[in-house]
Amino acid sequence: MSSVTDRLIRGSMWLSLSRAIVNGLSALSTFVLAWYLLPADFGLVAIATTIQIILSSVTELSLNQALIRHESPSETHFSAVWTLSVTRSAILALLFAAASYPIAEFYNEPRLTSVMLALSFSLLLSGLANPRRIMLQRDLIFWQEFVLNVSQKLVGFVVTVAIAAIYQSYWALVIGTLAYQVTNIIVSYTVLPFWPRITFRHARELFSFSLWLTAGQIVNTLNWRIEYLLIGKMLGATQLGHYTVGNTLSTLPTREATAPLNQTIYPGFSKVRNDPVRLIAAYQRAQALLAAVALPAGIGMAVVADPMMRLALGEKWVPAIFIVQALASVFALQTLGSLVQPLGMAKGHTKMLFIRDSQMLVVRVPIIIAGLMMAGLPGVVYARVLTGLISTVVNMLLVKRLINLPFFQQLAANFRALASVALMAAGVWGLSNILSMPTDKLHLALHLAVLVITGGIIYVGSSFVLWLAMKKPDGPETEVHRIIVKFLSKAKRIAVPKSA
Repeated sequence: MSSVTDRLIRGSMWLSLSRAIVNGLSALSTFVLAWYLLPADFGLVAIATTIQIILSSVTELSLNQALIRHESPSETHFSAVWTLSVTRSAILALLFAAASYPIAEFYNEPRLTSVMLALSFSLLLSGLANPRRIMLQRDLIFWQEFVLNVSQKLVGFVVTVAIAAIYQSYWALVIGTLAYQVTNIIVSYTVLPFWPRITFRHARELFSFSLWLTAGQIVNTLNWRIEYLLIGKMLGATQLGHYTVGNTLSTLPTREATAPLNQTIYPGFSKVRNDPVRLIAAYQRAQALLAAVALPAGIGMAVVADPMMRLALGEKWVPAIFIVQALASVFALQTLGSLVQPLGMAKGHTKMLFIRDSQMLVVRVPIIIAGLMMAGLPGVVYARVLTGLISTVVNMLLVKRLINLPFFQQLAANFRALASVALMAAGVWGLSNILSMPTDKLHLALHLAVLVITGGIIYVGSSFVLWLAMKKPDGPETEVHRIIVKFLSKAKRIAVPKSA
């Protein structure tokens, strides 16, 4: 494959194996932990990790993105990034540890002190990571990324589940996070040998690109994490636990189904950023493929959430079902404009992305607070749906501004995926109403399997029929058809070797 878009798709497929393993471990970890731990345990750790994420984002330097965009980064550039990262992480770890007692008092939760002290080590470890790792994405190299991703997740999974099974304690979540960070450091330096030295050279050069990305990261994290702190304070750890697990499961299908492609988008767009025609073509192909995968994954999750969560998590997590149903759907729809972030970064319009994030913060936070005050946790969920749809429209309008691709033309490129997923949702919803919900585990598993298989058949079948009816236009179906033909051709050559 010669074109950048072909390399993106090839890389996405190669990374699919990695993401399939990581996705499976993430989902299995969530389900296992939900059996052994209480909602309040998830809520307790969520308060600490939310504060940690906000603190990290407020000081995020976005240096990795600057390395990707640099024409030829040197060893000194990597050492400068490492030095700045270590300095930042050490300061953050001290601040986080110092804030542990006051925050525990504020939430009237004494256990928060020890949890935050332990997570301060996670902040310190995050700065020691190998900065050369980001070059794997820039150069579209994938086997090393596979090793790094799978090893990190596997170690974190084993440690977390083992502690949860033995002690049934929230410490499983904390120690699992630390194990994940330690594995990242060890494996990254093993796969990509690098001996950093302390230097602040090129700091100004790196900051010149990352400044607006850093500002945008601050605003974006506040935008998407502020409700965790509000729910924890106003509704308590148990309801925050329901929200945390529901939100996590909602993002899993969309995030993990699209991660292989997302990981290659920004480097790919960067390579063709000076060629408007190729950039538009790359965007349309990548976005259509993203939506074709994300829409059935996310909305499919929403329509089977009830039997799936009763089967996998048990009755104590029933309050989280509604959260998954609502948020999984809106996360899937947001992929219609989600590629504006790598597109804007590739074109160097990081200030525009910051302005967008700031505007969404001003819009989103009051709506979230209003929903929380008027209707509690369901009000927060409704507010998330509304602001998610607003964000999608804003992102699609920004795409039009960046590459002059009209709004309705963006929608038209996703027509088959949208129509097929609507038919899928209607079919599964209708079937679930016809079939009575079983109570025993075996019949509930069969019920869930029937719904999933039915949804898959409807989506694939309707997509194929629409593709044929529209005379086989270029799109995700074309990519799948080409992949299948190439695979069958290779299989035939292997099965029938050339004669001597």
